[in-house]
Amino acid sequence: MARPLASLTTMRVGGPPRRMLRAETEEDLVAAVREADAAGEPLLVLGGGSNLVIADDGFPGTVVAVATTGVHVESADDCGGVLVRVAAGESWDDLVARAVAESWSGVEALSGIPGSTGATPVQNVGAYGQEVAQTIARVRVWDREEGRVRTLANADCAFSYRHSLLKESLLAGSGYTPRYVVLDVTFQLRPTALSQPIGYADLAAGLAVELGERVPLADAREAVLAQRRRRGMVLEPADHDTWSCGSFFTNPVLTEAEFDRLRQRAAARLGPEVTPPRFPAGDGRVKTSAAWLIDRAGFGKGHGLPGPVALSTKHTLAVTNRGAARAEDVVALAREVRDGVAEALGVRLVNEPVLVGLRL
Repeated sequence: MARPLASLTTMRVGGPPRRMLRAETEEDLVAAVREADAAGEPLLVLGGGSNLVIADDGFPGTVVAVATTGVHVESADDCGGVLVRVAAGESWDDLVARAVAESWSGVEALSGIPGSTGATPVQNVGAYGQEVAQTIARVRVWDREEGRVRTLANADCAFSYRHSLLKESLLAGSGYTPRYVVLDVTFQLRPTALSQPIGYADLAAGLAVELGERVPLADAREAVLAQRRRRGMVLEPADHDTWSCGSFFTNPVLTEAEFDRLRQRAAARLGPEVTPPRFPAGDGRVKTSAAWLIDRAGFGKGHGLPGPVALSTKHTLAVTNRGAARAEDVVALAREVRDGVAEALGVRLVNEPVLVGLRL
């Protein structure tokens, strides 16, 4: 029997799969997916394991671990920028570190995010004012429905907040297996030693600059890593606050009417002077802070201790494994927080990680 999947995920929960394959080349990856599909068996495509919570019973099918490698600079000039094609199995943070070292600007605020490069367009990974959608030129995928390799341009991917066509294809099926298996991603980065304009207040404060200013890429990366370490969002084997999927819930995006109802609930519960955070989200909608909602609903840092799972002692958005958690423990705490926020403040939080064999 294959080893438990807990060892391949950052949450460190999950039982064994029925079968485990490792794909080190694009050809191996496509062949493994086609084989599983031809057999009609469940398929889980595993990258860095940083956005998965897998059931304690494991997975009743084939797990394909994506271990493809390769970073190819396709072109580089001041007009078109730097086009870099990256295999799906490449470490995301290693790519960001290389971009900083090579003076390729555009992903520096995404430093310290665990996982593989191929997973980033699925979730439209973002942090500290940047999203990968801002730099992705195209994504090559294996289309399981059509049985062929396709190239999706940025516009084809329908990127939005922590969402994409790639994720939509995943959610429309089993909830964990996608129509499109990412083979490689091409990024269009800017050839400059300066960061993109700093767009996050805490990051600007840490750099002692104003919002909108640019700083050396290395400084931006170190400031982001410092912010993430303070929140327990940089993997450290000895620190259980980092045994997580990062942010467990996305920041809610609300209509103005929904935000007004939230404001009224917050005032009634916390006092008329308390106003929920609000940020423009486009299309006349408003984004608010999931961490703020969790805290104001009564779930503080460390909630759940000394149990097997707890909210991080550094950041209320992270559900963490304290060392001996089961997947059911993880979803139980997440469910308690989600339902508690809904009851207290009338907003239903949505989980960010993919749940495999589990329901929230």
